[in-house]
Amino acid sequence: MKQKAPSLLLPSLLLRDVQEASVRISGKIHHTPLLYSTTLSKLSGNDIYLKCENLQKTGSFKARGALNAVALLTPNERAQGVVTGSSGNHGQALAYAAREFGVRAVVVMPEDASLAKRQACEAYGGTILLCGTTAEARLAKAAELVANEGYVLVHPFDDPGIIAGQGTLSLEVVADLPDVDCIVAPVGGGGLLGGVSLAMKESNPRVRVIGVEPSVGARLRHSWQLGTVTELGDDAWSPSVADGLRARRPGKLPYALSRAYVDDLVTVTESEIAAALRLILERVKLVVEPSGAVSVAAALAGQLGCSGKKVVCVLSGGNVELAKLVTLGAL
Repeated sequence: MKQKAPSLLLPSLLLRDVQEASVRISGKIHHTPLLYSTTLSKLSGNDIYLKCENLQKTGSFKARGALNAVALLTPNERAQGVVTGSSGNHGQALAYAAREFGVRAVVVMPEDASLAKRQACEAYGGTILLCGTTAEARLAKAAELVANEGYVLVHPFDDPGIIAGQGTLSLEVVADLPDVDCIVAPVGGGGLLGGVSLAMKESNPRVRVIGVEPSVGARLRHSWQLGTVTELGDDAWSPSVADGLRARRPGKLPYALSRAYVDDLVTVTESEIAAALRLILERVKLVVEPSGAVSVAAALAGQLGCSGKKVVCVLSGGNVELAKLVTLGAL
């Protein structure tokens, strides 16, 4: 889906914000490897490089944004503690970031949250509350805690500090592969894609930026079609196997960034996600979660609209239980 807003005001975030975030979080995250895959390249018709955020601190790219957001808090805000709603990865990342800065963190997770993600969040020192199964339910509960108990909300994707932190991923890609032609990133609430697209396009405008959503819940595509941030109704949404990409609507700032910087949005089916996950495990020897496999799924399904190009697929996370891999046929 290719579509641009003809007269959209550019969002307030700048490349400088991402560069400053990179300095701010240096030493607290990994500069994750960019691995070339011969197998995926042959199967897709492109030169596929994998940005391995599954090997990042806390097991996902979310550590970048969470560290930057907590670092930006005032001393008074840190004393109040932080709260968020998360299916797991942002919650783990926020708990980790809060621990690094000596801040209390409460994470509202879905009732069907992965046990592995819950346990990891607690191991980082986070306090867990369970609420509903959607991002909207979790964030509503988090808002209650802000109003009633004074916590500071650190939104999982609609927050400038979070997005600037996620954009540091692109700075690493540009440093490691200066002649990259295309970067492909998963889309949930849009924070990752927003940061990646801003940093990449402002660093090298010729690079194509593509977002990938599960076809069972293409919330950013839906909002693009309507020209404004819009929540998916029950008739257009169902829980994806990619449990980190279940938001019903994108954030306002990620939406604005996507309209300004993203070249294309594509979707992948549940079976394509499962097949990509299995292939990454069997042939590339990397453990990723379903949400982390959608960029590769798009490349394998021929959704990128290019061939013979240097394509970076963001493996956004690797927090998955072995039992889930079994149910998906990956083990």
